[in-house]
Amino acid sequence: MLKNFKTDWFSNIRGDLLAGIVVALALIPEAIAFSIIAGVDPKVGLYASFSISVVIAFTGGRSGMISAATGAMALLMITLVKEHGLEYLLAATVLTGLLQILAGYLKLGSLMRFVSRSVVTGFVNALAILIFMAQLPELTNVTWHVYAMTVAGLGIIYLFPYLPIIGKLIPSPLICIIALTAITMWFNIDVRTVGDMGNLPDTLPIFLWPDVPLNLQTLLIVLPYSMGLAVVGLLESMMTATIVDDLTDTKSDKNRECKGQGVANMFTGFLGGMAGCAMIGQSMINIKSGGRGRLSTLAAGLYLLIMVVFLGPWLKQIPMAALVAVMIMVAIGTFSWRSITDLKKHPLSTNIVMLATVVIVVVTHNLAIGVFIGVLLASLFFANKISRMMVVRDDVSESESESDSREYRVIGQVFFASSDKFIESFDFKEVLETVTIDLSAAHFWDVSAVSALDKVVIKFRREGTQVNLIGMNQATSTIVDKFGVHDKPEEVEKLLAGH
Repeated sequence: MLKNFKTDWFSNIRGDLLAGIVVALALIPEAIAFSIIAGVDPKVGLYASFSISVVIAFTGGRSGMISAATGAMALLMITLVKEHGLEYLLAATVLTGLLQILAGYLKLGSLMRFVSRSVVTGFVNALAILIFMAQLPELTNVTWHVYAMTVAGLGIIYLFPYLPIIGKLIPSPLICIIALTAITMWFNIDVRTVGDMGNLPDTLPIFLWPDVPLNLQTLLIVLPYSMGLAVVGLLESMMTATIVDDLTDTKSDKNRECKGQGVANMFTGFLGGMAGCAMIGQSMINIKSGGRGRLSTLAAGLYLLIMVVFLGPWLKQIPMAALVAVMIMVAIGTFSWRSITDLKKHPLSTNIVMLATVVIVVVTHNLAIGVFIGVLLASLFFANKISRMMVVRDDVSESESESDSREYRVIGQVFFASSDKFIESFDFKEVLETVTIDLSAAHFWDVSAVSALDKVVIKFRREGTQVNLIGMNQATSTIVDKFGVHDKPEEVEKLLAGH
């Protein structure tokens, strides 16, 4: 226990503290932009980013991952804020936290194992595209200075690490931000800065109870929004945790992360902040800047608050071009370039799932819908593949070919996708006295499979053929005994009466 605590918190102190500065700087314009999307004051997003980062550092299940106010969550808040105001948003944030804690105790984080690699790859590529697209407004209808500074920033980010000694000690995105800010101030270049995004708060957040009536009507108003926020927040957090797991070659506790996100959102709602979740962009910045432990997440939140409250005049001077360069670096690093060459090697079904996830997420800007469609397609392709592996063989020998009995051997998985094929594999018109169906190499999974078996048995019996079922494994026998009707005369009569 103590060893894990030291590893999570103190195994990478310098790297975590430096990475936290870069993440905090990158969080500021994002939090302001997401506040504007949701229709609330910029301080709501900034307080949320501070609060969520600090709390999740202690309660989360994935060290080194950054959580804060996000665009995916902000999009779900627009209608609630417009129709009912900020106080109802704070109440919805608290309820979102409660629902996420419940999801953690129900171990819903374990459902991530049903998300295929192709869906994760599509999710990553879609987010990389969205991160890049989000920078385009800062690069349109601007002077040449912005383009020059963005290119210079990318040059610093990618070339600085090659410098001896110092290149490995200080994160290059931090040098990019400091250098471009200094150039802007020194030469008094007229470019868009962080100060142009909105007013920064000048006071610390305070604990407050959402000013809403505590009755059923309030619950009915906020519950639909809270459920949506909880689902999207957990989905994005679980997907981001999976990506960080791969980048760092470590494991995370998905169910603890669900609870941690819930606690962070509850706490944030009482501090006047909006609901948030894990951020893949900032998490990538953290990892690429050398952040690995929980200290980096805590530092990012604390630095953010200190900067916006106490260093506002300096912070406002940071050119947006510097942050655009950092986010373009994140987009380039996030995109799975290997997935392009893998299109030639991977099966068509895998490519369709990946591309569908990318397209739907990019078009709708809704991560939940994209991932849901991806998982659904992957499941359908998998079910279709497994259904093709079910065969029914006629094992009768040549010497017995003219006898009045026949044995069928079923091999594979019988379920809803293969049940029709199972029925069509038998010849019901052949005049036979006895049919033996060997199920020792088969497994029946659901009610559709049992219903198919009932139809086969009943059809043979209609022709006057005796049917013997042999070789059922225990699981198959249990489900057939429970749901099958071919050995229950009264049920068979009802079934036949229905036709």
